[in-house]
Amino acid sequence: MQTKKTYTVQEATRKLEHYCAYQERCHKEVKQKLETMHMIPEAIDVIMVHLLDHNFLNEARFAKTFVSGKFRIKAWGRRRLSFELKKKDIGKVNINQALAEIENTEYIEVFNSLAEKKANSITGTDKFKKKKKLIDYLLYRGWETHLVYEKAKEIFG
Repeated sequence: MQTKKTYTVQEATRKLEHYCAYQERCHKEVKQKLETMHMIPEAIDVIMVHLLDHNFLNEARFAKTFVSGKFRIKAWGRRRLSFELKKKDIGKVNINQALAEIENTEYIEVFNSLAEKKANSITGTDKFKKKKKLIDYLLYRGWETHLVYEKAKEIFG
C-alpha cells in the first residue's frame, strides 16, 4: 500500500507560491494542483485567498499573458484564444480585455503570413482539396471565418 504525501497548509502555501511565481496560472489550474496534493476544501480556500491577496494569482494578468503567448508563438486566432480561456473558466470581461491587447494590424499580418506559409506547404494538384486544407487549418487555429474564406479565395481563386 502506498502512502500519499500530506502537506500542512504552510507547506502547501509555499509550494503553490513557487508554482504560481514560476509561470502565470489560472484559478482552475491552482485548484486542481491543490486537489492533487489531497488538500481539504477548507485548506484550498485559505490557500487560494492567500495567493490572491499576495498577487500570486491574477486572472486578468493570466489572460493577457496567455493571449499574447499563444498568439505570438502558436499564431492562434481570437476565436481559439477565447475558447481556450473559457475552458479555463476565465471571465468574459478578462477575455475581452486580453483580446483587445492584440493590435488589429499585427493580427492581420500574422494571419496573412500564416495563411501564405501554409498555402505554400500544401502539396497536391487538386485546387479544391488544397483550398479545403487551408480553410480547415486556419479555422482549427481559431481565425474568423470571413478572414479565412476571403484569404482562401484570394490564394486559390
